[in-house]
This record gives sequence, structure tokens and C-alpha cells, in this order.
Amino acid sequence: MASDRPPTIDPIAAARWQQRAPAASPWLHDEVARRMAERLEWIKRQPPAWAHWEPVRGGLAAHAPISARYPRARCYVVEDEPRRAEAARRALSTPWWRRLRSPATEIGPVPDGGVQMLWANMALHLAADPQALMARWHRALAVDGFLMFSCLGPDTLRELRALYAQLGWPPPSHEFTDMHDWGDMLVHGGFAEPVMDMERITLTFDSPARLLAELRGLGANLHPGRFAAWRGRGWRAALEHELARALPGADGRLALTFEIIYGHAFKPAPRARVAEHSEFSLDDMRAMLQGGKRAGEPIP
Repeated sequence: MASDRPPTIDPIAAARWQQRAPAASPWLHDEVARRMAERLEWIKRQPPAWAHWEPVRGGLAAHAPISARYPRARCYVVEDEPRRAEAARRALSTPWWRRLRSPATEIGPVPDGGVQMLWANMALHLAADPQALMARWHRALAVDGFLMFSCLGPDTLRELRALYAQLGWPPPSHEFTDMHDWGDMLVHGGFAEPVMDMERITLTFDSPARLLAELRGLGANLHPGRFAAWRGRGWRAALEHELARALPGADGRLALTFEIIYGHAFKPAPRARVAEHSEFSLDDMRAMLQGGKRAGEPIP
């Protein structure tokens, strides 16, 4: 159901990762942000203000080209974790001499309805309560504002999942949500006209150690059924051996699939609600019937 939380994300593990995630943008996140920025060519609107949601993890490299695309727009940078907020401040704050010619970049929360575009790259798949996150995005957007986001899809790490299942090990990560379910959640959360698409990216690595280092930078295993205890060097050696055996691609390098989902949706004007009942005097009703008017129209 659209209102359900992801069943394979441990909220405590998700909160711990949010606090401990490195204050750096993984290469994959920067690359996905670059590809998502190309989709802005489809949108001709020039938002007076936009929000960059968690750019330190989502891809700092995208900030400059988006700012150049909207040079007159005010920008809010949202980072809830203090350490990454400071990293964003160092990397993205507008120098005082540039503020004379362009709007300042603010590090902090977005006022309700304060932006006409919200950019959120590679964050949604790590949220223990994604609909609560969508609700924050919805509140930040002005009416007719638009959301641009990306996240990982269910084919991500399919080779690694198959290997773990073959070995009888717990899952290597939580399950990732399908793009159609994301679209349903957007509508459930008050967004309109969601447009979803996806692509698969294959990353290759020259060694098991390099592969594991890349995965550590991308995120943590949030599955409630993950290994419950620390594993030793023997297990790490066995894992690297199995990776070298099971994952070689055509060129001999280790290959992993990542499904990337891109989403775009608008915040519509609130729908007018019809009262459960209306009261009219007998004279008003008679006048409406005689004049062919509908209930609710003014009586001359």
C-alpha cells in the first residue's frame, strides 16, 4: 500500500547511518546528479527560489551547474546533520563579494512554500519513512513548484544479492522500492503528474577490496535481517574470494548493477472542499430556483 513504510529498512540503522555517513559525495551520486541535471532541459520554468536537499551526500558537483542555470534564483541548502551542514557551508556559501550581483545561498531550512524547485538526489531509498520525507518536500514547495529526485531501484546489487542467497547469508542490503510504487506515494502525498523513468548503470571494479570500499561509501545495510554481529577477517577473506569467483564481467573486472530511478512531479493547488451540508433560507432557495442559479452562487 502507498501508506506503508518500507518493510526491510531498520529505522534505528537508518538514523545511525544518517548521523555517521561520510561528509563527501560518492562518485555514483555525482554521476547520477549530472544525468538528472540534463532532465532540467525539459523544464522551461525559471524558479525564483530552489532548494538543494542534502547535497553533501547527494552530489556537490551538481550545485554549480544548477545555480548557473538559475542565476537569479535564491537557493536554500538543506542539511539536517550538523557535520554535513558545516561541510555544505564551506563548499557552497556565497562569498560576500558575489552577493552584490547574485542571490545568496542559505544553509538551513526552507520556509513553507518557499521554493519553486526542490532537488533531491539519491536520498529517498535510505529513508525509513519516505512518505514523511515527501511531506517535507511538499511543504517546502510553492504551488505549481516541481520536485526533481533520484534514488536506487530494485535491480540494484542484483549480482550481490544472488551471491548472498546462494551462500545462505542474510541479505547484503535492504530492498529497494519500484518506481511505480514511488509514483503512487507521490500522488498519495499530494503531488501531481508524477513522471518516472529508470536506467541501469553497471560499475566495474578491479578487485574485491575496491568493490567493497565503494559500497561502504554509498550506504549501509539497513535490512533488519542483516548479520547481527561483527564478522572477522576470515569472513572478509571468504567474501572477497566469492566476489572474485562469482562477479567477473566480460573483461574480467567485477561488475555490479545499479538501477537508477528518476522522478519528477508538481505540487498542485489545493482542491476546494465541499462542505458536508449547506444551509439556505427558504427565500434564498426560491430565488435560486426562479433564477436558475446553483447553490453557492451569490443571490443578487
